[in-house]
Amino acid sequence: MKALQSKVPRSLPVGAVINCDDNSGAKVVQIMGMLKAPTKRNRLPSVGIGDVAIVVVKKGSPQMIKKVEKALIIRQRKPFRRANGMRIMFEDNACALIDDAGLPKGTEIKGVVAREIVDRYPKVAGIAWSII
Repeated sequence: MKALQSKVPRSLPVGAVINCDDNSGAKVVQIMGMLKAPTKRNRLPSVGIGDVAIVVVKKGSPQMIKKVEKALIIRQRKPFRRANGMRIMFEDNACALIDDAGLPKGTEIKGVVAREIVDRYPKVAGIAWSII
């Protein structure tokens, strides 16, 4: 997996409720874990842009509610710094559901996606409306 070019703070801890911005059927999800969590004992794992979280669907279609899925974080409100010195922040926290291979479950992402996602997950970036 390719490294991120930016210093991204992990600002979404376990228990955070975020929007799901794809058309997979989920609307609101809650983070319940993280894949490959680099944490210490008794510390809650946190995720940031480009991380894969394990989430449970809270609102959405009846087939999706209470399902445990994997989600890729595509936006966060906490500002992060890019290598050129620019600081970027978004209006909300958002994710997109993915499968085990890293391919998106939906066919489009309603909103912008951070540029840091493009190198790691090109298929997810390909279905986004725009990339910032």
